[in-house]
Amino acid sequence: MDKVSKDHAFRAGGTPTGRPANELALLPTKSPLPMSPQPLHPETIRNVVRDRLTAPRAILLCLTLSATATFAFVLYQVLSVVHLTPLQAVFLVLCTLCFAWIALGTASALLGFLANLRSGAWTMLPSIHATPHPHRTALLFPIYQEDAARVAATIEAIASELVALGKGAGFDFFVLSDSRTSEAKARELRAVRLLRRALPSDVHVYYRARSENIGKKAGNIADWVERFGGAYEFFIILDADSVMSGALIVQLAGLMARDPRTALIQTVPRLVGANTLFARLQQFAVGFYGPVIAAGFAAWHQGSGNYWGHNAILRTRAFAQSAGLPTLPGNPPLGGHIQSHDFVEAAFLRRAGWQVWMLPDLQGSYEGCPPTLIDVAVRDRRWAQGNFQHLRIVRAGGIPWISRLHLAMGTYTYLASALWALSLVIGVVLSVQSAYTLPTYFPDQKTLFPVWPVIDPTKALYLFLGTVAVVLLPKVLGVVSALVRRDAAARNTGRFLVGAAVETVFSILIAPVLMLTQTSAVLEILRGKDAGWSVQRRHGESPPFDEVVHFHKWHVLSGVALAVTCSLVSLYVFAWMAPIILGQLLAIGLSLVTSRRPPAWIDRALATAEDAHPPPIMLAVIERHADWARRLAAGR
Repeated sequence: MDKVSKDHAFRAGGTPTGRPANELALLPTKSPLPMSPQPLHPETIRNVVRDRLTAPRAILLCLTLSATATFAFVLYQVLSVVHLTPLQAVFLVLCTLCFAWIALGTASALLGFLANLRSGAWTMLPSIHATPHPHRTALLFPIYQEDAARVAATIEAIASELVALGKGAGFDFFVLSDSRTSEAKARELRAVRLLRRALPSDVHVYYRARSENIGKKAGNIADWVERFGGAYEFFIILDADSVMSGALIVQLAGLMARDPRTALIQTVPRLVGANTLFARLQQFAVGFYGPVIAAGFAAWHQGSGNYWGHNAILRTRAFAQSAGLPTLPGNPPLGGHIQSHDFVEAAFLRRAGWQVWMLPDLQGSYEGCPPTLIDVAVRDRRWAQGNFQHLRIVRAGGIPWISRLHLAMGTYTYLASALWALSLVIGVVLSVQSAYTLPTYFPDQKTLFPVWPVIDPTKALYLFLGTVAVVLLPKVLGVVSALVRRDAAARNTGRFLVGAAVETVFSILIAPVLMLTQTSAVLEILRGKDAGWSVQRRHGESPPFDEVVHFHKWHVLSGVALAVTCSLVSLYVFAWMAPIILGQLLAIGLSLVTSRRPPAWIDRALATAEDAHPPPIMLAVIERHADWARRLAAGR
């Protein structure tokens, strides 16, 4: 046992049996595995990985480009009835860039819908039939000021399922703590000791607390690889709110053993445990639209998939040899340790020739979701910073173009909000200009007819309706797919359609607020402000009223300014901007209402398959969580 772990053991004051604390080894024998930072621009690349333009990728490209080109052409016709001004040209470019992002997501969802109809024929996924394997697998729980009772309940529930399958001895559990307070560490230690006593002797649970959380989560995992990774062929990452069934864990290990070319398999977690309206809306969206979207990703990602940082299995030696993260030059937010490490690790694995798969058909993967709009905004701020760091990595040498696209898409997720906000501002300026600027009917050039400052309202309406259709198509495809496959929660068609309508209305109202919070994040990053590393709230607690008002006051004020400006221009412009104005004006109310439990009829309408038939592993975690909370509170 190392010095840090010894110190923690003695401070905890002994074991539940009364024996000296140091009799329980909190860590296994070290089995070092070197993990060096990978250069962004290696001098030589042994085998250059080239992603082929397969049929799904070609279809995705054609659909996206054709839809974007059509949008740009029609918008140009709307704006240039007479001639295109410089400001209108900027508006055209910004709107086209925003639409291209929407078109890409919709085209991907359409691919997923078609793939599901063809039973995943386009996904080219490896067989999901697991084979027996003799290798040991580690389950890692990197935590930072988390609920120790929840982590202990999850480990006990998973271990119990593995033991029931006769596989308990093949998997070891590691609680990797980056918690900063002595109280949190003491609670974690107590939970681990109680777990070791409760579980069979061949199920091993270990605990390691770092004295310095260098590199945050990525550094936490790298530290484990360098100290203990040599003893394990594979490892699975689980967040503090993540759960996997024992059957899925065994299946993942079997898949990795069967295909030596694969370094990473990413599952698609289902959201569970939502209790606030905001969380229920997310859970519904992921439950019914998520399968179509995930199938689309799998169809064109194929062996060049992405990594979401948890609920995935990785090949330990491949990860150690190929996925070490460099420290970016300069200070945060764009320099220093890489925050959104998962995309980069997947790209480095692909550069080394390893395959990275997303398998949406695998069942038994679950995670929680942020309980409030404010919690999502706080998480988004951290994610935005990490994804903007990808701008310094996307041109790294040897990375295949699909992986470059993943990195670019991560950045563009947040940049698109800023572009959308800027396009709205320019659109309003153009409206004001049209209403209040005295037109020049006879310019300096000789003309036979006066130059009237007009747009084509008919084409503008068609463009608006077409854009709405493209935006809503993934939701429609998700609803149709759920009805076709007779999802357990969609069998009551009327109630299910009410849930889809409720989710759509709230998503429309919340979208402008998220646009502003993400735009603010982008501006803070460009100003050089670091997001830091805050503790995540994973359970539903309605924030205080004054906190909500303080957080959303600028959203409401911007809505007031936008409403006044548009109403002064014309009722037509006000009606055009009404969804955005309404979302901003209602920001405080939306945040308060969605942070509470929903009314019973909405709760029933937003039910998912996991509500209709709760997974046994989740029922076990919930039951054990309450028991563990009592045990840890009692100090026994």
